[in-house]
Amino acid sequence: MSRVLIVEDEGSIAEIEKDYLELSGFEVVIKSDGTSGYKAAMEEDYDIIILDVMLPGMDGYEICKSIRETKNTPIIMVSAKKEDIDKIRGLGVGADDYMTKPFSPSELVARVKAHLARYERLVSSVKEANDVIEIRGIKIDKTARRVFVNGEERMFTTKEFDLLTFLAENPNRVFTKDELFKEIWDMDSIGDIATVTVHIKKIREKVEFDTSKPQYIETIWGVGYRFKV
Repeated sequence: MSRVLIVEDEGSIAEIEKDYLELSGFEVVIKSDGTSGYKAAMEEDYDIIILDVMLPGMDGYEICKSIRETKNTPIIMVSAKKEDIDKIRGLGVGADDYMTKPFSPSELVARVKAHLARYERLVSSVKEANDVIEIRGIKIDKTARRVFVNGEERMFTTKEFDLLTFLAENPNRVFTKDELFKEIWDMDSIGDIATVTVHIKKIREKVEFDTSKPQYIETIWGVGYRFKV
């Protein structure tokens, strides 16, 4: 259940908003002054905040600006002020929306749902985009299985990609050829460790500026390989 924080000093308005939101399946908490509203917003987790502009203690602009320094929680500011400059100021300090009183409680519920849906899509896309490894000019996109070196895409076979990704995910750790073969090919080497050597050579040709002096995948003589960071 999504949690909504309402910071509103007019009790009747806050209660109406609360009733409509609860009927739509939201859990609602009301704070009637700026100081307690700001404290609740910072110390607890809410999915969206409905924030009045004119409040005792801290005003809505100050609260919104302070919240935005550490949190991306969607914020809808509400106010009796109808001037464009007030709306511009509210959006300028980080509000996602600005509603002018009086407004329909049904419209408020609709906007709350829309902002929550948008925020969830944004968070989801960020999570997918974060499945990327970037180390000193190498970008490994695990989701798309693509590799870029200094912005230029390089083509990798399946095993080359898997081997490079595994080493990059375990930087500065030395792996023997047997360990790498077992990890990437999912079997004991049984004398096939030359396969690892060949794949390392091909990877170096694609990512290293000078394969005779590798900057990424180092050979640890008598042991194996490691990805240097």
